[in-house]
Amino acid sequence: MRITRGEKWFNLINYVLLSVAALTCLLPLVNILAVSLSSNEAILSGKVFLLPIEMNVQAYAILFKGTPVLNAFQNSLILTVSGTVVAMLLTFLAAYPLSRQDFYSRKFFTLAIVFTMIFSSGVIPQYLLVKSLGLINSYWAIWLPAAISAYNMLIMKNYFENLPVELEEAARIDGASELRFIGRIVLPLSVPMLATLSLFYGVAMWNNFMSVLIYINDADKLNLSVLVQQMVRSQSLAQDFALRPEDIAQSTPEGVKSAGVMVMIIPLLLVYPFIQKYFVKGVMIGAIKG
Repeated sequence: MRITRGEKWFNLINYVLLSVAALTCLLPLVNILAVSLSSNEAILSGKVFLLPIEMNVQAYAILFKGTPVLNAFQNSLILTVSGTVVAMLLTFLAAYPLSRQDFYSRKFFTLAIVFTMIFSSGVIPQYLLVKSLGLINSYWAIWLPAAISAYNMLIMKNYFENLPVELEEAARIDGASELRFIGRIVLPLSVPMLATLSLFYGVAMWNNFMSVLIYINDADKLNLSVLVQQMVRSQSLAQDFALRPEDIAQSTPEGVKSAGVMVMIIPLLLVYPFIQKYFVKGVMIGAIKG
């Protein structure tokens, strides 16, 4: 099929716009990485842009030695892994029954869940509810309110509805129970969708800032998002985090802050390539009702 002149211009404009958008996202990240790996003199003189100057890792050494970043990293890991497991389990328990044609009042419950996408209780009623349940300063205050995303539940529900009915009929003929059908057929066929939604929940949990700030009072339970935000807003990094004068002399506050941002970003960059192959397939199949 021959491409017309107008289509060529359309593709060219698309490539240009997408390239600009990609650079807009990538350049700040590269700059932060360069600052975290540059020397004091280069940072203070404003010479650092995309490449490190007089490369060193002193900012990372000070970050890990003088701040509670390791404890915050551990907290973020616990929040993310456990929160994703809880969210995926509860989302599955909501989506699978609603995907069954023989489930009574499935349309009513589906509309009730969709209703929450438009109207929400707000921060203050939710805080009062969490407080009345005795969950303040507990990670359950983070996990439970975010356990089921209506959007993710609808993707999972539509995915299950697209599975061939013949699979269930064949399983029933072979004498498979409901749990065996789910474990042996439904879940293995749903790997792309499950991986995609796990990524959605995992990224949301890892970057969770506001909920941790509202519900967690113990400084030892804060995650990386809150810690890095405190570092970035700090006017005196040495005083706020009790850094030694000799440590500050070896690296600028900007270098330590940039190192903290990179520590928060790198885990997601490492995980995403392993899930990316499922991403488009998982979302598209779950979003199209065939």
